[in-house]
Amino acid sequence: CLWTLAAILKQTLQDAPVTTAGVLKKLLAPLDVVFEGFYNAILLHHFDSHHYTSPYSEATNNLISFIDLLEALLASRIELELPLRCQRILFLKVSYVLNVISSSIPYVIKKKLILLLKKCVLYKSREDAKSGSLFLQTPSLCEDMLALSNAVLQVMNLTWLNQIPLSGKSSYFGSSDAAPGHDSDQTVLRALSLVVLKAVEFKIHNSATETEIK
Repeated sequence: CLWTLAAILKQTLQDAPVTTAGVLKKLLAPLDVVFEGFYNAILLHHFDSHHYTSPYSEATNNLISFIDLLEALLASRIELELPLRCQRILFLKVSYVLNVISSSIPYVIKKKLILLLKKCVLYKSREDAKSGSLFLQTPSLCEDMLALSNAVLQVMNLTWLNQIPLSGKSSYFGSSDAAPGHDSDQTVLRALSLVVLKAVEFKIHNSATETEIK
């Protein structure tokens, strides 16, 4: 079901732009009602269980399909002037994703989620893309990006970053197990660094006081 829904979303985005918004609203309206509960149930799961020890298990494949759906929902957001809750939930409840990344889930899942976060921080609405402005103008996207930035910066103040592996082996941020560039996954390293930098940048541009910026 997850795979089918993601595939339909992707196909809809490839169709004629004139009809895309209308089709998306019809497709996503019933999903919007139930998706937040579904999101919570999947991402609050106990990922330390034996079902997730293998990157090839059914449970792992189901989670990969769910991440593909989240990615499709993010991509579909640009077609609607006012995004639906199911298209915003990844930003508003990104702390769930951050918790999964730091769990003992297989590395392939962690990497997929980190690259999804990278797409989130680089996302721009059609209006913002057209304006060419460095700063986001769309109110709903500003609100969502601020929620994401706050959540990312909150875990950065803890030991979250030190729990993130940089490869399928035991090479971590702040670890001396492997010299930089030897076994580490440069794609993940760049993506995580970009997520942190963008979160800091957005927070600074949207802070009211100098004290808050500091």
